[in-house]
Amino acid sequence: MGTAKKNPSQSTSHAGNTTASGRVGNATRLTGSEMIWATLEGEGVDVVFGYPGGAILPAYDALRKFPIRHVLVRHEQGAAHMADGYARASGRVGVCVATSGPGATNLVTGIATAMLDSVPIVCITGQVSSKVLGTDAFQEVDITGITLPVTKHNYVVTRAEDVARTIREAFLVAKSGRPGPVLVDITKDAQQATAEFDFAAAAPKPHRPHPMLKTESASILAAAELIRNAKKPVILAGHGVLQSRAGAELRTLAERMRIPVASTLLGLGGFPASHPLSLGMMGMHGEAWVNHAIQQSDLLIACGMRFDDRVTGTLATYAPDAKKIHIEVDPAEINKNVKVDVALIGDLKEALEALLPHLAPRDTKGESAWVKEIEASKGECAVRDIRNLPDSGHLYAAHVMHDLWKATEGKAIVVTDVGQHQMWEAQYYKHDEPRTLITSGGLGTMGFALPAAIGAKIACPDKEVWVVAGDGGFQMTAAELATAAQEELDLNIAIVNNGYLGMVRQWQEFFYEKNYQSTPLLSPDFVKLAEAHGIRGKAVKTRAEVLPAVAEAQKHKGPFVINFLVEREDSVYPMIPAGSALHEMIRRPNNPLVETAHDK
Repeated sequence: MGTAKKNPSQSTSHAGNTTASGRVGNATRLTGSEMIWATLEGEGVDVVFGYPGGAILPAYDALRKFPIRHVLVRHEQGAAHMADGYARASGRVGVCVATSGPGATNLVTGIATAMLDSVPIVCITGQVSSKVLGTDAFQEVDITGITLPVTKHNYVVTRAEDVARTIREAFLVAKSGRPGPVLVDITKDAQQATAEFDFAAAAPKPHRPHPMLKTESASILAAAELIRNAKKPVILAGHGVLQSRAGAELRTLAERMRIPVASTLLGLGGFPASHPLSLGMMGMHGEAWVNHAIQQSDLLIACGMRFDDRVTGTLATYAPDAKKIHIEVDPAEINKNVKVDVALIGDLKEALEALLPHLAPRDTKGESAWVKEIEASKGECAVRDIRNLPDSGHLYAAHVMHDLWKATEGKAIVVTDVGQHQMWEAQYYKHDEPRTLITSGGLGTMGFALPAAIGAKIACPDKEVWVVAGDGGFQMTAAELATAAQEELDLNIAIVNNGYLGMVRQWQEFFYEKNYQSTPLLSPDFVKLAEAHGIRGKAVKTRAEVLPAVAEAQKHKGPFVINFLVEREDSVYPMIPAGSALHEMIRRPNNPLVETAHDK
């Protein structure tokens, strides 16, 4: 990270010997509030996202003694999403802070988002004094009970003596095994009391990992045998490729055995989109040739993915002739949705490292017949790879996504919201690098993009970061424009504005006889809204205006909002209806106005 921006109220000098590095092995008496920040500092945290309130106020009072940047959000949900975006962009644990009661409950959607996508964040909440717990005191809520289903683990701390140990264990739990969110609820009296603090002594005992398969294990040998004998194999690359940093090993497997690679939404960037063996995204709005390849395969090698329903379609008809190898760190995911023939339980990178020595390079001259067969199936759908989509006189979201990719050379971090624009981004913006697409996959949280992008930009200040949001989701967390302005972030915001809750409207068009009930959307003038926050803005209505507007945003130092006024009733194709097989896709109708800009 770059140099952290400090709040004016914070000081770089510490009260006494309160630097975590100076306390290793040396006990110092601190308040519970001071221990919060000292422990975070010891864990390498230099930024937190939060919102103060009565039950967490002692901690905020102590913050001035520590060199930790605090980003003041406008809503606690934004704090959780910012911590999430920070974690996804950096690979580190993100941290958010809130007070008790409504402050804590406002975190829940962000916590659930991180849980479903296996993102390591630590949420610290204030709680009423332990003396009044259970009395329905002002702003008391059982936040650990509420978040139990959507956290990897959570804690209630009622004594200052337990603050450091609990927070340190929370970090270990959040980032070990299958990552996830952890919540630490600290009562106000625990924050105010004093106790001996020893950072080193508070280190948690390492958790026993799941037994890692050894090179000579039967499962490794069985997997290698299946791979060697497969004629039509496909690798399914999921979010675990990024989480375990297994991109190099995955690429070695694909190239050595000439196996094409399909990606989940969260797996995009784990395998370079420009690689000849890259097929693109699978699933409900995945590429047609990808879904057909999966259905025709004789072996699926699932790497760090969980066979989500948006990926498989109806399970009864999913890849019926394929053997299945599942490499997964979480044993609970094995055989949960799809029965597999071989399971390799453990870290994906380590599992691939154990598997690769048993696989000699496949002896083929040029591309295999299987890869050629898939390539031939693309047909005119390969228009997505043309760098200059035709301009039919209408501005389509596909134009915006393609031109944004072209202008950024595919190197930006793109943080999307949820809806049609999310799928168009996945189809038209080609991600070659890991952690360049940040999006809410499992929970599908509208309002995610803007706050998550703030977290990503703070994690990677030297990277170009773009928000891609629909007009509906953007309005859910638009208040965080003020956070971006206050933090003076060089953040670019693209609003794909079609005047509808677009994906819901699409379902209404396809399955509810075009009954557009409650989906037409009145929005404010987003350019004026940006200007009200002191942020530059621009409206774009034609294809010719897209690249100049993007270039203007790139040159501007500070937040920049572009309101792209796109075709109102365009739809995402292909689409697999709920309950249908993976190959039973709705394809784009033969409409001469738009077929040149999309797959047919």
